[in-house]
Amino acid sequence: MKAMVLAAGMGTRLRPLTDDRPKALVELGGRTLLEIVLARLRAVGVTNVIVNTHHFADMVVAYLKQNPNFGMRIELSQEDILLDTGGGLKKAANFFLDSSRDAQDPFILHNVDVLSAIDLGSMMRFHVESNALATLAVQERETSRSLLFDQDGLLCGRRTAGTREIDWARVGMDAQPLAFSGIHVISPRLLAKLDEEGAFSIIAAYLRLAGCGERILGFRADEFYWRDLGRPESILQAEEEVASGRISLT
Repeated sequence: MKAMVLAAGMGTRLRPLTDDRPKALVELGGRTLLEIVLARLRAVGVTNVIVNTHHFADMVVAYLKQNPNFGMRIELSQEDILLDTGGGLKKAANFFLDSSRDAQDPFILHNVDVLSAIDLGSMMRFHVESNALATLAVQERETSRSLLFDQDGLLCGRRTAGTREIDWARVGMDAQPLAFSGIHVISPRLLAKLDEEGAFSIIAAYLRLAGCGERILGFRADEFYWRDLGRPESILQAEEEVASGRISLT
């Protein structure tokens, strides 16, 4: 099984922790965010991973060499300019479209600065059984920008908090706003449908494709622990939750 870890961002919100390192190498509980995500992926059967890099990329290279890739086959996708989620995935497309047996199997796309206990195995099975093009882990919680899903769980729009403005892909009856958790399961056939060029948001591409009738689904993960680790105070909160046993890093 394959996966991509999104780790190229500047980590601006994490400063000063990222003044001398990439956000992937910020530590939580004595382990780097990159190691924590790789361990989660390895636990569900992922063996091949590509990690995109930009800020302090040489440090990620050295770190993986020092830790023999944590027993996985890991490639790096260096971005000379930041390509956002969609552009970064498109640049790495050949990693998922090689001639190996699993080139048609769905893969996981995971933000490096997300800590969760979301059941990735169940999410993968849901994706396959639903014949989805992409499946997004979502929760009912407060967020600055929510995704809208119809009664069948299909993506139909996006809404920014504090406004009535909705970016509709298609009008959905009783559309429910949900918060995206930075974890995707994607079918490789999506890659040929990414017409956008350069730096672009994968969410914008999802909305375009949903408007064309493609199956972009939400996987409800309300019962699972989840935390965005994008700010120093979030790291401290997660440290307390690890110490209390609310979440395990193993």
